[in-house]
Amino acid sequence: MMNKQFHSGFTGLGIAPRLLDVVDSLNFSDPTPIQQRSIPTGIEGKDLIAIAQTGTGKTLAFGIPMIQRLAQIKGNGLVLLPTRELAIQVDEALHPFCRAVGMRTAVLIGGESVSIQRHALEKNPRIIIATPGRLLDLLEHRTVSLSETEILVLDEADRMLDMGFAPQINKILAAVPKKRQTMLFSATMPKEIVAIAQKHMEIPIRVEIAPPGTTVDKVVQEVFFIGKDAKTRLLEVILHQYPGPVLVFTRTKHGARRLARQVRLIGHAAAEIHSDRSLAQRRGALEGFKSGKFRVLVATDIAARGIDVTGIEIVINYDLPGTSEDYVHRIGRTARAGRAGRAISFATLDQRGEVKNIEHLIRGALTVRTVPTLPPGRQLPQTNRPTPPPPPQHEPKPQHRPPGSRAGRIRRPGGGRRRLKRL
Repeated sequence: MMNKQFHSGFTGLGIAPRLLDVVDSLNFSDPTPIQQRSIPTGIEGKDLIAIAQTGTGKTLAFGIPMIQRLAQIKGNGLVLLPTRELAIQVDEALHPFCRAVGMRTAVLIGGESVSIQRHALEKNPRIIIATPGRLLDLLEHRTVSLSETEILVLDEADRMLDMGFAPQINKILAAVPKKRQTMLFSATMPKEIVAIAQKHMEIPIRVEIAPPGTTVDKVVQEVFFIGKDAKTRLLEVILHQYPGPVLVFTRTKHGARRLARQVRLIGHAAAEIHSDRSLAQRRGALEGFKSGKFRVLVATDIAARGIDVTGIEIVINYDLPGTSEDYVHRIGRTARAGRAGRAISFATLDQRGEVKNIEHLIRGALTVRTVPTLPPGRQLPQTNRPTPPPPPQHEPKPQHRPPGSRAGRIRRPGGGRRRLKRL
């Protein structure tokens, strides 16, 4: 039954038999819409702009065509991504396909030993998977060459631009051959990406699965309007109500660190991912979350597109994101691979405008939920709190001067004073 279902899906896309066997071994039965429309175009060697929401299978949409073409032609492939986590996950996803055709990869990311990456480059990898900063650093030191790049992939292109990588991307684009295949994948289509397409791509085929701002159909989206001081108590109630894996987003790394500690005090296994964590710590947190060692993962937006975990029951926006687009990327971490999911946002009353902006982008309304009763003894913050009494004033202790002190004034027993002569 599985083979029949499998052959009815991926076989008609022009994928080589060896790669089809890998697809079959991974139990992928039918291609996602972005895979259905992108794989044939990529295999033909055409430039491609693909717009699709997160969690739709974009990695294989560019990975399978790139590996298949590199197995037939000379040259190398280059995949640029915004975050270390995403680069590692893309490498893991492509590994079984590369192994099937005897192809090596090299991952070039910050936070990892340069000597290890140089050693990987010495093995002549056919595909380089990199973040812009580290790749540009190695380019400037002439540790890596992009002169034989035949296929360039810009994955999560809008996120790379949001993170300020535009100057690095332009330098990298200047270092690769002008005659090449370029595949650009993004969740949104800002004007900066249009400019890249016009300048660096040759009559690209555009594939748009859903307009920008579209969220996964099976995500239930809710919002609680609540005081800032009551957020942790509400989070405790939600964690008790829903037993599955929970991904919590904060706006700052300090907030992520503090919240992860509070969640552990509540009694839940929690880890954190933010820019202050080393690559090994971030990888350990993510692997622990995947394996079930940690039930709660607290993250900043740096990880919003670097977490590819199937089975996340709830995404909680403990803090609303800085932009409405980031809301879409955050909640795309749940309801992946056709599953249902839930996205819950905490907002204060003065953030109603930000909620409206999110609703405008996603073209729908968030369900406003009533704040449940919080645990006994933990009340919602009061707007008219009594002013605490001032701290008690203690009279200053008398100053005791050492015997024989010459400086200052000395009080006589009769109340008179005389100034000592300085010798």
